[in-house]
Amino acid sequence: MLEWVHYGFMVRALISSLLVGVVCSVVGVFVVTRGLSFIGAGIAHAAFAGVTLGFLIGFSPLALAVVFSLVTVWLIQLVGKKGQLRLDVSIGIFFSLTMALAILFIGLMRSYNAEVYGYLFGNLLGVTRQDLILILIVSAVVLTLLTLFFKEYEFIIFDAEVAEAAGIPTGVLSLLLLTMIAVTVVVSLKAVGVILVFALIVTPAASAYQLTHSLRKMVGLSALFGTTASLIGLFLSYRFDLPSGATIVLTISVIFGLCTAFSPKRKQCEWTRLESTEKEQKKMSNVES
Repeated sequence: MLEWVHYGFMVRALISSLLVGVVCSVVGVFVVTRGLSFIGAGIAHAAFAGVTLGFLIGFSPLALAVVFSLVTVWLIQLVGKKGQLRLDVSIGIFFSLTMALAILFIGLMRSYNAEVYGYLFGNLLGVTRQDLILILIVSAVVLTLLTLFFKEYEFIIFDAEVAEAAGIPTGVLSLLLLTMIAVTVVVSLKAVGVILVFALIVTPAASAYQLTHSLRKMVGLSALFGTTASLIGLFLSYRFDLPSGATIVLTISVIFGLCTAFSPKRKQCEWTRLESTEKEQKKMSNVES
């Protein structure tokens, strides 16, 4: 059953899936708690526009993916502030714009290129040594920055206005967070693809959110769920010859379903609703009497 450890591509797939699972899950906690869930999809499509342009003009797809992603998140922040728009509105505008550019670039290609669709759907088993090193470096940098500024982000999540009044540079930290999300999405494209990276960022964090009110515990649980889904999904992919990105996301979706079903928050809400109903019934009884 462990014969796959003798294959270099499987070892690289395992390590990269664990790294992607951890960094996407941890970043996802700050995405979910700040109400930025849609931004993962927006950045992923911006990165894909960069990838398609790279293949079209014969330039590094990864480099252009980074450029498109960073420019997009910075413009989202700028347009949101200058145009007095909610962040999700800005994200929606650039989501559609970059997707249209990606479709345009694909249409301008003279021949079919399978590598383009590899970035769209992901190819975990095709991760190279260079890809793995890049994922490792980016993961280390992102996790280090989130650790260093954890208290500041925790304060901003709790109350952004009070945090700004206390002297915390909320604008700079928000831009830094968007930048970290962008580079995380880009390095995850080769492994899980544009379509599935959004789920890997949001779903582990959403699963952890069902089980705790503590941000620190949420980070730990999200990382645990992300790595568990990566391991199980990769094993299922190898065992049954299935697409690895899809099996990982399906696994984390099952974990989310279980967390939701057994969530103490859900039970607490049901108990609160029951108490409210009983109080309303008592009020109605008093009125009628």
